[in-house]
Amino acid sequence: MANLDWSQCPAVESVPGKVSGAWVLKGTRMPVSAIFENLAAGANIDDLMEWFDGLDREQVKAVIEFAAQSLDKEPAYAA
Repeated sequence: MANLDWSQCPAVESVPGKVSGAWVLKGTRMPVSAIFENLAAGANIDDLMEWFDGLDREQVKAVIEFAAQSLDKEPAYAA
């Protein structure tokens, strides 16, 4: 996921000094990476909503959809 241009995802933000500038869900301190780490560990969106107070289900879905859609794009290979 490190190669994704998260600046193109309207559900996230990176603010210097907020969670060390990591990409987080807008208006939260929830790092995008934590969403994928929890999903990889077997969690689902309902689990995330229960475990992390203040999350917006639509933001979580938007982050997942953004990552999934990026897989449909042609890879940019270095020349």
